[in-house]
Amino acid sequence: MVSFSYTAADEEKSRGVRRMKTLATALLVAVAVIYALATWARNSGAGAWAGYVAAAAEAGMVGALADWFAVTALFRRPLGLPIPHTAIIPTKKDQLGASLGSFVGENFLSADVVRGRLQAFGIGRRLGAWLADPAHADRVTAEAATALRGALTVLRDSDVQAVVGEAITRRAESVEIAPGLGKTLERIVADGAHHRAVDLVCTRAHDWLVTHGESVMDAVQGGAPGWTPRFVDRRIGERVYKELLRFVTEMRDMPGHPARGAIDRFLTDFAADLQADTDTRARVERLKADLLARPEIQDIIASAWSSIRTLIISAAEDDRSQLRLRARASLMSLGNRLATDSRLQAKVEGWAEDAAAYVVTTYRHEITSLITDTVAGWDATQTSKKIEANIGRDLQFIRINGTVVGALAGLLIYTFSHALGG
Repeated sequence: MVSFSYTAADEEKSRGVRRMKTLATALLVAVAVIYALATWARNSGAGAWAGYVAAAAEAGMVGALADWFAVTALFRRPLGLPIPHTAIIPTKKDQLGASLGSFVGENFLSADVVRGRLQAFGIGRRLGAWLADPAHADRVTAEAATALRGALTVLRDSDVQAVVGEAITRRAESVEIAPGLGKTLERIVADGAHHRAVDLVCTRAHDWLVTHGESVMDAVQGGAPGWTPRFVDRRIGERVYKELLRFVTEMRDMPGHPARGAIDRFLTDFAADLQADTDTRARVERLKADLLARPEIQDIIASAWSSIRTLIISAAEDDRSQLRLRARASLMSLGNRLATDSRLQAKVEGWAEDAAAYVVTTYRHEITSLITDTVAGWDATQTSKKIEANIGRDLQFIRINGTVVGALAGLLIYTFSHALGG
């Protein structure tokens, strides 16, 4: 059983209820004493007035006792007697909870009621005006940044890295990259964008040959047969070096050089093979698989999360970072649009109404069962005590009013009876 927590405020209310009970009971005792005295006076020949007083007091007692019974029957059995339909709250608690849940479900958790309430509320316009306020935009941005930092702090880097690495690897393995590379290379060649790369290679090759001429000639001489004279090897090395330098220089300085055309044709053919040749595409896929399987690549993929996490946390903590400034500006821009654009307001309100209607219609039973199950879990005695502490004082006024109204009704009936010759 789950009971209410009986607080100090409830105890104070209970003291107020006891004072009102004492007052109502004292009033009942008072009319009983008046009835006894008035009856004695009437029988003693005190006069007609005694009959009127006795009738009023008698009716007041009846009203007080009836209302005492009604009020008491809500919370306990009057005088401990097993009278049917008494102690209503303790014995009918579960039925009351079910009725309350049904009432809430039928009258509050209906799509029409929710839609009507949201339409009257004007959530789109109100939300827009609220977000357009710079202070509110700052508050939302700060709260979002705090939530983002909290989420990133809770997440374990190893888990996220494993998920990110697996997701990237699986995505890369499931997509064939050769056709895409072929189309990209085809556009690059068609636009001549590769010419700058060729220019750079030729320039760097020329500069390297100029700087390392001796190394080139030594390499040529080192590959010559042992039986050839040294001066012949030297002359051959110099000749090879000069021809190589001339060739690279001409490629660097002549945009129409035949070698450049050969490079263009090679790249064009290679782009076509990447898109259409089965063997080329298969070799590219094998190369991709080999690269993805290398530990270095996996380490790079995994470490990407650490870099991104650090970047996001740093931006979220800095209230002048571009992330927060852009988020704030976006919120204010959205707020201004919502506050002035009736079409956007209608869309937002439609989304909100649809979402709310879906929730109340789909989960109505779960929501109402929360009320029913919660009430069913309350301890009956504690529940009755808690409710009486909160509304018992007002109920005692019913007893007082019953005494007064009963006395007035009795006096009126007695007066009419005598007026009609009773």
